[in-house]
Amino acid sequence: LLSFFTLSLFLAISTAESESELELVADLRALQSESKSGVIHLDDRTIAKFLTSPKTPRPYSILIFFDATQLHDKTELHLRELRQEFTLVASSFITNHNNSNTKLFFADIEFRESQSSFHLFGVNSLPHIRLVGPTAKSLKDESEQMDQGDFSRLAESMAEFVESRTKLTVGPIHRPPILSKTQMGLIVALLLISSPFIAKKIFAGETLLHDPKIWLSGAVFIYFFSVSGAMHNIIRKMPMFLVDRNDPNKLIFFYQGSGMQLGAEGFAVGFLYTIVGLLLAFVTHLLVYVKNAKAKRVAMVFAICVSFWAVQKVIFLDNWKTGYGIHGFWPSSWN
Repeated sequence: LLSFFTLSLFLAISTAESESELELVADLRALQSESKSGVIHLDDRTIAKFLTSPKTPRPYSILIFFDATQLHDKTELHLRELRQEFTLVASSFITNHNNSNTKLFFADIEFRESQSSFHLFGVNSLPHIRLVGPTAKSLKDESEQMDQGDFSRLAESMAEFVESRTKLTVGPIHRPPILSKTQMGLIVALLLISSPFIAKKIFAGETLLHDPKIWLSGAVFIYFFSVSGAMHNIIRKMPMFLVDRNDPNKLIFFYQGSGMQLGAEGFAVGFLYTIVGLLLAFVTHLLVYVKNAKAKRVAMVFAICVSFWAVQKVIFLDNWKTGYGIHGFWPSSWN
């Protein structure tokens, strides 16, 4: 009889716990369905309800994006862009699984609303993404943080983080098209209407592509784009400058250290390279047509002096930034 009552009590407790877990999952799914993007907005109360109060293992994992609206204006943090990419991962995951997978939910927390939750997770810098697994008891020590170095690949790196930690497949990221169908239709219609006039200009040789000055300007732009590190800035999402932590009114345009390059310093060095390139083009393509020998000499000396100054500045900045020095060597016959 005692065994029967013990077994009955155990089954009742298990049933109550399973019903409680099902209620939590149902509440999360309801909050997810209310959000257009599928990202659940959490605060201190819901953090306690879904993460700290339930017993482990919980029947779900939650990927949390920590946000602070007052920092959205700081472009170097990219919080607004990362929040949009996080939304893309959430909506893509829900779409790829037909809204049937209840093992993973996506959520965000705002700093002003949930400062105690930020302290509970030990979050003291942004951007920050953390995965709370089913068995995590300590939110600070047992949840898994996404490496900030992976934020450069945006939604794709977030999806890889989820797949590597949860063994769930996110699937393809569904990015919205750049142009809507209406915009595409208008563009096609304009092209069809203007195509006879464009063809007439092309055959007459009266387009911008027939102007040598356009090609010259394009060549200079491509040269500057190549030597200024602009592609690095686009890929790495590098800011043009930083705000000095010790003095918020001071801006940092040159960062000392080889591990990081700001957009402003890349453009400065690219400008110096472009000066040397333009002077070389001037000497080899224009100066040769000048008949006055004295004018040639003056222009040549000016080009050499300016080029020497520009190269010296590049060497100085490289030495200041990396610590590596560049030394010149005289021919051995000159010693």
